[in-house]
Amino acid sequence: MQSFLTKIKGDKVIWAVVFLLTLVSFLAVYSSTGTLAYKYHGGNTEYYMLKHAVILLFGLLLMYFAHLLKYTYYSRIFQIALYIAVPLLLITLIFGLNLNEAKRVLPLPFNLTFQTSDLAKVTLIIYLARMLTKKQEQIKDFKSAFVPLMLPVLIVTGLIFPANFSTAALLFVTSLVLIFIGRVKVRYILGMVGIGVVALAIGIAVLYVLPAEKQGRLGTWKNRITNFVDGGGEENYQVEQAKIAIATGGLIGKMPGNSTQRNFLPHPYSDFIFAIIVEEYGAIGGGFVVLLYLILFFRAVKIMTRIPGTFGAFLSIGVAFSLVFQAMINMGVAVNLLPVTGQPLPLISMGGTSIWFTSLAIGIILSVSKELEKKEKSEKNELNKIETVYA
Repeated sequence: MQSFLTKIKGDKVIWAVVFLLTLVSFLAVYSSTGTLAYKYHGGNTEYYMLKHAVILLFGLLLMYFAHLLKYTYYSRIFQIALYIAVPLLLITLIFGLNLNEAKRVLPLPFNLTFQTSDLAKVTLIIYLARMLTKKQEQIKDFKSAFVPLMLPVLIVTGLIFPANFSTAALLFVTSLVLIFIGRVKVRYILGMVGIGVVALAIGIAVLYVLPAEKQGRLGTWKNRITNFVDGGGEENYQVEQAKIAIATGGLIGKMPGNSTQRNFLPHPYSDFIFAIIVEEYGAIGGGFVVLLYLILFFRAVKIMTRIPGTFGAFLSIGVAFSLVFQAMINMGVAVNLLPVTGQPLPLISMGGTSIWFTSLAIGIILSVSKELEKKEKSEKNELNKIETVYA
């Protein structure tokens, strides 16, 4: 155990959070995929357990190797990746698999799929961190700083928007928060928010003008919001089952593997996995999961305060805010505070590319903390040498 701990670098608290979230994920997915196993694999519940275990293991390996690489290299890597992510988003919109009236994924061999928005999210955040660092001297200027920062944000979120409104909105908000932290003028940011509100208002107006058969994905969003407000439709059925799971979980829960609502919830292993966690582990277990995400965000903020205004600072806080914001949205949907969005719970919900890109993102944060620790240790040694000389 001691030799293993010496091989992992960076913030040990973040590593602990990761391993705990991974453990929660393994237990929750194994418990919540029982119905799926009986439906598609003749009751072989180990199938999804092993599949998810492999995905988690690969994610942890990806995180480990990502944290070994010096974080400054990601600046150049993801600058190039942006020119790959944008065409992939466009290809997905045109040739992607049509699932639930939305083209979000590209088909891969061996019956696998690739959600291109997962790559775009990480790429855009790292690109913004790079640009904010480079533009700090003229960060208050509209033409030389704000426009180059917002242009890729609008392109990427615009390409994600038609098939995945919630992901586009999440990424847009994350980008604005990161730009605000980067000291861009608030009036520019408020102006962009105003443009977004006007665009949304125009979209809603168009929705009510278009006939139902031509609304497509816009109609799906309209129905979700309408059902959230008036309490009807399939989405409300999902939320009702989630609320039953949470209510019956009580304080300490039904204990692992004893969920009953997993048999009624359409997606208990992804969109509504938090409800299953609360049902089996109670409010204490649900609160513990929330605490883990908050600790992750707190550690990222601590990294940022130790190296303010640098690429590593913007990188850490941008990635952490994106993950924690997504987690809060997922949990908000489960407890009926928000309309159904389809956002997975980072590092817990069953998935492939979602877990892998989350692991990569956390690995990058760990890389920043590793280099910071190395720098602080070197400075401390230099200080000790100076003190020794003058002693």
